[in-house]
Amino acid sequence: MTRETFVWSAVAVLLVALAVPWFWWGSSRVVAGLPVWVWWHVGWMGLTAVVFAVFARRAWGVGVEGGVDG
Repeated sequence: MTRETFVWSAVAVLLVALAVPWFWWGSSRVVAGLPVWVWWHVGWMGLTAVVFAVFARRAWGVGVEGGVDG
């Protein structure tokens, strides 16, 4: 496994691990009329989209196969 594969795998695991805001469970804190955990999801989806765009431009093919053979 190359260093690049390891780094992108670690990034993917981190994105998945923090997608569920377990540390906000039970919190009744509200920001701008919405619970803080909703804002966490909105921000996390934005971050995930940016990371995927970077991955698609720079590292597509690292752990992703190019096509399907007949």
